[in-house]
Parts: sequence; C-alpha cells; structure tokens
Amino acid sequence: MVDAIRVSDLTKFYGPIQAVDHISFDVKEGEIFGFLGPNGAGKTTTIRTMVGLTQPSSGTAWIDGHDVTKEPVEVKKTIGLVPETSNLYGELTSLGNLIYQAELYGVPRKERKIRSVQLLEEFGLKEHQEKPFQKLSRGLKRRLTIAAALIHHPKILFLDEPTTGLDVMSARGLRKLILNSKKKGLTIFLTTHYIPEAETLCDRIAIIVQGKIRIIDTPENIKAQVKETEILEIGLDQLSEDLKGLLLSLDGVEKVLIDEKRIRFHTRKLDQVTSPIIKSLEEQGAKIQSINTLSPSLEDAFVKITGFDSELMRVDKPMKGGPES
Repeated sequence: MVDAIRVSDLTKFYGPIQAVDHISFDVKEGEIFGFLGPNGAGKTTTIRTMVGLTQPSSGTAWIDGHDVTKEPVEVKKTIGLVPETSNLYGELTSLGNLIYQAELYGVPRKERKIRSVQLLEEFGLKEHQEKPFQKLSRGLKRRLTIAAALIHHPKILFLDEPTTGLDVMSARGLRKLILNSKKKGLTIFLTTHYIPEAETLCDRIAIIVQGKIRIIDTPENIKAQVKETEILEIGLDQLSEDLKGLLLSLDGVEKVLIDEKRIRFHTRKLDQVTSPIIKSLEEQGAKIQSINTLSPSLEDAFVKITGFDSELMRVDKPMKGGPES
C-alpha cells in the first residue's frame, strides 16, 4: 500500500518543553490511523505540525508526497482539518458556512452550493441548513465542522479529538460518519484519548505518551501484548476507597482497576487468587453481585505498555473558550 502520510524524526519544542520527541511513522492510503494518548501527550501538537500550522523544531512530514516544511500550500490543498475547537462562524447558517468554506478552498463558484447541499444531506444536516451555527447542538456542530473540512474533496482528513464533550448518541453517530468516510476511500488521521474509540475505529494505533510513541500496531496485535494476563472481574453493591490497596497486597495480583462498582484483577494465577480475593472482599463486608473472567482489552494493554492508570484517559480536558452548547 502507498503511504498517504510519512513522518520522519518529528520534534517540537515550546521553549524548554519538548512536546513531541523524535517520532516517526507512516499512514497508508485508505486507513484510519489513531493517535491514542492522555491529554498533554503531544497529539494536537503533532497534528498542527503535520498540517503546517506550526513549524517543527526538527524532522518533517510528507503529506500526499509533499514536504510540509517546504510545500505547506500544496499540503493544505490535499487535506481537510477538523480542529478540537470548531473554526466555523457562529452567525452564518450551516449552508452559509459550507459555501464560504468552499470559496476559501477555491471550489468553482457553480459547484459551491451543490457540494454544500450534498454534504448537508450526507451528514444529516439538511433540516438545519438555515440555522445559524451558534444555535446548533454540540453534536451537530461537530458534524458540520467535519462536513466543512470535506468541502474541497481532500484525500486526507485530520480529526483532533472529534467526539470530546459529546453525549453518547452524538458520539456514536459521529463515529459512524467517520467509518462511512473511510469506505469512500478517505485516509483519516485521528487523535483521541478514548481507548474504546480507538479500538472501534482504527486500523492501526500509535500510543503516544509524553511526546514519545510507545508502540504502533493493530488493535489486535496491541492486545496480544497482554495475552498471558488473566482478568477476574467482580461486581459489588458498593465500593470503599480503602479496598484497592488491600486487594493489591494479595499474592499473585498484579494490578487492580476499579470502575464504578466493578473491580478488575490482573493476574497470571487466576486459579490461585480467586478464592483469596473473594475471602478478602467478604471480610470487608462487601456484597458480591457478579463474578466473571475476561479477555484482556485494549485498555489493559495500554495500562501495561504505558504504566498509566487508564482512569486518566477518561478525563476530558477543558474545552477551549468554554463548552459548545
């Protein structure tokens, strides 16, 4: 397969702070490539550097064969960019925003409205075409922002945290639109801190932490990193804060993850640790409601590879300029 994107030794400093640390990777034509990492890992800086919005300190990226440091104008012609915070105009209608973006991208005058209406229909926005952007819900704003990025038929789409702040249904609908865009041959570079989103959408994933790429592979191959791990999941009626430390001290328990009223125990000795775990919980007065064994997930692999608590990945960073309503 042909490389749509090739990044070589890309590095970016902001003063003494190194945001991106000598990263290299490629993205194949027609794939969804995920950049997965916690907030502050360097994901947005990487995108901004790749699309020519900021100059790298060293290294470069080739986008559709064009060197971003030498041919930034050519790069911008071949890409669509959906930033984390929308760049559309609040007072313009949905249709007006798309027509204006078409003009900015040099779409021929006679095609601007036709293309805009086509995208409104594809993205389920036709009934909102005369509504000002600022009056749209957050989910509809994200849809329109992606539609605007596609107005000039780009080959490559960059999506920076596209579902951050969306409700479950809006996020699900947006992911479906992203998959549909891939089916039409679009190459997609996606940053996210939602592990399930990366697992659902991406053909390959790069895990980035503190500006460094830790691994690049398919979700299945990344999960294979923890294939020797067994997971015992116990559901309780309620959880106390002091349980985690107590349970970690049990022999054979490597990691304890607590999610709402469920506890997941990572071990390589499932048959040996199950009884002591149940006994310890009962001694603490916990009421067990369910017991299951699970296969390791991408989240489990992420924790092993990075050493980060996966709880950090569930925290949205503050929306710039306040949340979009």
